[in-house]
Amino acid sequence: MIDIENVAKSFTLHNQGGTVLQVMAGASLRVAPGECIALTGASGAGKSTLMRLIYGNYLAASGRIVVGGVDVVTAEPREILKLRRETLGYVSQFLRVVPRVPTLDVVAEPLLSVGVDGETARARAGELLSRLNIPEPLWGLSPTTFSGGEQQRVNIARGFAHDYPALLLDEPTASLDTGNRQVVLDLITEAKSRGAAIVGIFHDVAAREAVCDREVDVSVFTPDRAA
Repeated sequence: MIDIENVAKSFTLHNQGGTVLQVMAGASLRVAPGECIALTGASGAGKSTLMRLIYGNYLAASGRIVVGGVDVVTAEPREILKLRRETLGYVSQFLRVVPRVPTLDVVAEPLLSVGVDGETARARAGELLSRLNIPEPLWGLSPTTFSGGEQQRVNIARGFAHDYPALLLDEPTASLDTGNRQVVLDLITEAKSRGAAIVGIFHDVAAREAVCDREVDVSVFTPDRAA
């Protein structure tokens, strides 16, 4: 489902005389349906960079990143948008939404965008918000007014609303209490059971051990910058 082959990435530092910084080379990884892979490595090793390359926020300098049959490296923007709408979900650490949109609609939006009718989409959104302990009186309010922990849970609900065949998870259990942390682990386990291919960053070691099938140390893809 996710097939990464010999990917390289560099950044040009225009404020430093056009210096080219090679941050990744030879990155290769395959994630099968129903498998959850944890990206590990020290801070700065490239975990977030690799996630952004898979999602298409960064463009790889070379190599292939195939998700559900679409090569993100060579795909047109409209193909990337379609991939994100139908196939590839991304639960980031931060909730970014249009202000004043009710929380229930924020969570339902991924389903509405693939043609699910409003009643069904909002029912699924409500189910997830309930599981993640967002009180129903808050569902009609914009999540931009919520606490950081509440916003994170809304973001998780939104990310799991649609049954994406592939998922990227960036610290999905960070700063959650024990009860909500377990809900997230259950959601990940359920996604694996239905065949989702998952790549995640989990600094929570216990969470990583609970849901991940194997670990990939991305530091092996980091060139020697001193060379």
